[in-house]
Amino acid sequence: MKLLVDSGSTKADWIAIDDAGKVLFTTQSLGINPEVLGKDQVIARLEDRFDISHNRKSVSNLYFYGAGCGTDRMRDFLAGIFKEYFPNADISVQEDTYAAVYATTPRGQQAIVSILGTGSNCSYFDGVVLHQKVQSLGYIAMDDCSGNQFGRHLIRGYYFNKMPKELAAEFEKAYDLEPDTIKHHLYKEPNPNAYLATFAKFLIQHKDHEWCQRIIRSCMEDFTEFYIKQYPNHKDVPVHFIGSIAFYLREELKEVLDAHGIKLGNVLRRPIDGLIAYHSIPPE
Repeated sequence: MKLLVDSGSTKADWIAIDDAGKVLFTTQSLGINPEVLGKDQVIARLEDRFDISHNRKSVSNLYFYGAGCGTDRMRDFLAGIFKEYFPNADISVQEDTYAAVYATTPRGQQAIVSILGTGSNCSYFDGVVLHQKVQSLGYIAMDDCSGNQFGRHLIRGYYFNKMPKELAAEFEKAYDLEPDTIKHHLYKEPNPNAYLATFAKFLIQHKDHEWCQRIIRSCMEDFTEFYIKQYPNHKDVPVHFIGSIAFYLREELKEVLDAHGIKLGNVLRRPIDGLIAYHSIPPE
């Protein structure tokens, strides 16, 4: 049994397949990001899903693609936990960008592949090797155009009285905006980046409002300038995207990229279905 996992900070999609690619089971857990979770928290999230815990000794290969797995230290940390939990499995832990590459880019083709979800990332795939020019420093310092950055903009706009009154009234109806509640989630609970990203839904729902449009366009311009344009061939290859932010704001994304002469490629909400095909078909 092969177990394929695509994990962000918010949630993780799990699919078990046999050697022919037949789906044996699917499930979803809370996200597993080694930058913000300890070993006990990771184990608890595995134990919480019956299909995962019940089949842990039957797994022959675990292919985990996750947020927060961009360094050797984090990959080794998570691989060690998985090796204990899935004792009969060969373990592969890679950053989530590889899942995005395998899901969006045909074998052997070149592309720039970006993630715009709870967090953000951007890499160049030369058809064989993934190249990354920007090492992520996490949600506090980076994550341009991500769900958690949108959440910060909304909360700051609301608390600094910059959010238009009609929007603020809607915002108050949609969320608990008590200072103690917000500070508790940001400083006392795990995954504060995922908490911030929950506010992005409001921005998407009100994306036609001028104030929201300014935030969206500004963040997309920053992502284009600081991430995509790091690669000299950004006008020569398609730029693929994975993630809910890219998926639900595809029209705005295309307009921004068009203005820079950049070709928008495939845009998928999640890569897991593409991973089934990738791990079922042997490479040529």
